[in-house]
Amino acid sequence: MIRIAFFTIMLTACGSDAAKQEDKKAVVEEVADSQIKVGAAQMEEYLPLLQNKNVGMVVNHTTMLGETHLVDSLLSRGIAIKKIFAPEHGFRGDTPAGDKVGNEVDSKTGIPILSLYGSHNKPTKEDLSGLDVVIFDIQDVGARFYTYTSTMSYAMEACAENGLPFIVLDRPNPLGNVIDGPVLEEAQKSFVGLHPIPIAYGLTMGELATMINNEGWLENSVKADLQVIKLANWTHSSSYNLPVSPSPNLPTDHSIAWYPSICLFEGTMMSLGRGTRFPFEVLGYPSPEFGDFQFTPVPIPGMSMDPKHQDKLCYGTDLRQAPVPNAVDLSYLISFYKKTPADSSFFNNYFALLAGTPDLRKQIEKGMSEAEIKATWQKKLDAYKQIRKKHLLYDDFE
Repeated sequence: MIRIAFFTIMLTACGSDAAKQEDKKAVVEEVADSQIKVGAAQMEEYLPLLQNKNVGMVVNHTTMLGETHLVDSLLSRGIAIKKIFAPEHGFRGDTPAGDKVGNEVDSKTGIPILSLYGSHNKPTKEDLSGLDVVIFDIQDVGARFYTYTSTMSYAMEACAENGLPFIVLDRPNPLGNVIDGPVLEEAQKSFVGLHPIPIAYGLTMGELATMINNEGWLENSVKADLQVIKLANWTHSSSYNLPVSPSPNLPTDHSIAWYPSICLFEGTMMSLGRGTRFPFEVLGYPSPEFGDFQFTPVPIPGMSMDPKHQDKLCYGTDLRQAPVPNAVDLSYLISFYKKTPADSSFFNNYFALLAGTPDLRKQIEKGMSEAEIKATWQKKLDAYKQIRKKHLLYDDFE
């Protein structure tokens, strides 16, 4: 069971005197029943790698040590941070899903912030010019289509191509004990899925980076000079309190647990609650046959400004009290598809990219049961699990 207590942090990289005091309160995360230490908290392991170096950082609002951002912590120690690279949702995590992120200059530090979710997703040679090393430290949620994994892969690939060391400061995967879903097929590669892994892949970002690098999955099989600063006191069976919501529309532990299953509805005509205060926890459509629960998507600044079925009363299902799944749950996809009138188009072209295969849509349309569909995944899923085992950095849950 995942236990996550979120609170809101307004991020401002400032490098102030207050930032120098965080050692007294910020190097140990508050975690369930143990003292898990994130990679960023173990500065003795990576500060020597940054001394007298020009540093680039792939970070966002989740890159926290207690109440202090890692950028502030490193600046207070004299580390020369020259560039910040921002993923989807931006450096401060307040850009809605899918909205482009622009380049800017941090008003407090003067550090350039370069977007990896705007005109390009992969750092260019020019972007990396003048740097000696790149750090990646972003909290993930363990689902293939969550784009922070693609940002990490492209950044690592760019560093490999340009001869720069790439350091991953590891953080827990809140779904680290969930492995399920179809394995991505080559023809479905996109920014919501670059590598042959299942929807829920059961690895930390450090483990995933290790697998991508060692399996030769980067373009032209280039190998990065990769170093992972490991977690302390964490295993794949650990529960973990995420201190910051990882993106605007995943505000709770419950929404994260449902995310690998409910995000597939992005590839359908259904609303999954964007434009409400409980996204990824409700499902609906503007027609009464879809259920008794009612909600109306509306623009919410910082979350969704043009939600699907905006200002329309939707009927469907409320999952907020539903037990969290420990696998990809297809029951709602199958159920809502069966409720769809014959003259309606339930799926859109995005569905195959999210699923990682065109087969899932065909199987649902054919009327296959969840058990029958999952049986078709099993061979590739078992093969993936064997590959995964080779790259684990922590004790497994199995």
